[in-house]
Amino acid sequence: MSNNQTSKNSDRPRRLKFTPIQDYRLKPVPTPTNPIIGQHIDHRIIQQENKTKTPPDRVRTKPRKTKSLATVVSLPKQPAKKRGKTPASARKNISGPLIYFLRLSIVGIGIAAITGTVLSHSTKYTAADAQAESTNETVQKSFLQNQPQEFSLSESIPVLETKVEELASQWPKLEPGVFLLDLDTGNYVDVRGSTAFSAASSIKIPILVAFFQEVDAGNITLDEMLTMKPELIAKGSGNMQYQEPGTEFTALETAIKTIVISDNTGTNMLVERIGGAEKLNQRFREWGLTATVIRNPLPDLEGTNTTSPKDLVKLLAMVNRGELLTLRSRDRLLDIMKKTKTRTLLPQGLGKGAIIAHKTGDIGSVLADAGIVDMPNGKRYITAVIVKRPHNDSTARTLIQQISKAFYQYLENPKPTLEEKSGENNDEVEINNEQ
Repeated sequence: MSNNQTSKNSDRPRRLKFTPIQDYRLKPVPTPTNPIIGQHIDHRIIQQENKTKTPPDRVRTKPRKTKSLATVVSLPKQPAKKRGKTPASARKNISGPLIYFLRLSIVGIGIAAITGTVLSHSTKYTAADAQAESTNETVQKSFLQNQPQEFSLSESIPVLETKVEELASQWPKLEPGVFLLDLDTGNYVDVRGSTAFSAASSIKIPILVAFFQEVDAGNITLDEMLTMKPELIAKGSGNMQYQEPGTEFTALETAIKTIVISDNTGTNMLVERIGGAEKLNQRFREWGLTATVIRNPLPDLEGTNTTSPKDLVKLLAMVNRGELLTLRSRDRLLDIMKKTKTRTLLPQGLGKGAIIAHKTGDIGSVLADAGIVDMPNGKRYITAVIVKRPHNDSTARTLIQQISKAFYQYLENPKPTLEEKSGENNDEVEINNEQ
């Protein structure tokens, strides 16, 4: 046994010597069932590891291709250094002071240029501003001096004056005052137009004009706050009276309520802010309004505040021509008057498509309406109707509506239509008017 085994054991290493090392990598490693073979394999692997300096714990019985750490984890590539050029740090050290000096020079030149430009223009703007301020002061003074042009009239319209008298004769207890001005021709209708009547809320028209004059003069700003004092709270129309005393409203909001919903409290607040009734009366006289006077705060149910149809038409004509207000304030005033809620008087006599900027007045003894009418055909006219009546007599409303309709139809269809109406065809005219 020993001789045979010894000979076999001595022969095996000799056979392995004829197998190159690369055969191990090419041939599959046999399963280590024989401990002797496994021992020799381990020995040879250890020898190979010693040559390649591979840790023994990473030895695999079956070699396989593995990815390197650089393949699994992508490392940032180091930029290749360029040879023959100065490093960036060195260049920065060299060029830093030069760049800094150049930057300071550019900034200095820029500042000098900007400063010179500003100084050169400031002289021009200063002169222009001074001229603009002088012009503005002149404009504001002209509005406050209130020197309107002469209220020129052309020819009366007898046909319409006759028509007004005929309509009024149907209600003998009513006393109407009427004035109409055709802004295109200057022709007019005057039926007791200069007679002073109780103004009721139509007095709010000149108050509103005076308010916007103060705005144009810079004495009042539209966004300033006005305090509703207890002594200014008035009964009657409007909803400001239901707020707590001390409530504040902007000046513009107060002016809007004064016209749109005919707020009596708002009117009293505007009168106080402008400077009082006497100051307003003085201004009315300067405008050439002979019958327009404020004697008592609103609501003035006794009718002590007065005006006339001609005064109201004259005032609106001056506003329309831009004599009393700037164009901006004029447009704002007319826009407010177009929003008047009560539309039971003059608007009822207008045709489809007509636009009216107006203000009504209504107390027991008087009913009134005055405004500027724009017709679809491009014509514009101003009219004012005030009717003195028995206490709350509703026929005054009908009379104002009929007068408004006669004016509108005449100006829509010129003279021949109404000249034919004033005679035998009166009955036919009334039927057409109702249509």
